[in-house]
Amino acid sequence: MTCVAVTARVVIDPVHHTRSDAIDQRWWDFLATCGLLALPVPNDVTTALRLVRETPVGGILLTGGNDLAELGGDAPERDRTESALLDEALRTELPVVGVCRGMQLMLRRFGVALSRVRGHVAARQKVLVDGHERVVNSYHNWAARDVDPPLRVWATGPDDVVKGVRHSEKPLLGMMWHPERLPAARAEDDRRLLSRHFGAGS
Repeated sequence: MTCVAVTARVVIDPVHHTRSDAIDQRWWDFLATCGLLALPVPNDVTTALRLVRETPVGGILLTGGNDLAELGGDAPERDRTESALLDEALRTELPVVGVCRGMQLMLRRFGVALSRVRGHVAARQKVLVDGHERVVNSYHNWAARDVDPPLRVWATGPDDVVKGVRHSEKPLLGMMWHPERLPAARAEDDRRLLSRHFGAGS
């Protein structure tokens, strides 16, 4: 089974003043149905890079949650960790999937501007995926409306918001919806996509 490194959101406890790493439990089952084994990665650059370099992982999943620090987010350690992991993946040709915030991080890595959007927080939203309509979810307030090479758009949503990108040469894929939160019947396309992208079973 292909092992995938999975990044975590930062959760701040205002009572105990602790900063904890957390991953939505729905990811474990979703990734298992993709034929993937999840390896949690902490928001510590040194530890995260060691895990990816010393463990036979087949890719990296940049999950959602936490705005980027440049957009007002309060988890700069996550930005540093995921940026380092993305750079490592680009250097070694390791497949990457960025979900929501993860895709935003990828966009900024390639100089794509993000702007605040309205109407993109919904449990159901129609998007065009490779020209075909799908109903997904949407939980973001920041997005892009255009990208430049080497990125290309493969999914769009209302108001011409970019909902999915690919890299023209590297195995990088981004999506602005959360497949782990979708009902099973609506997530089948995403299961096949992630399984194929990470080479599950190969």
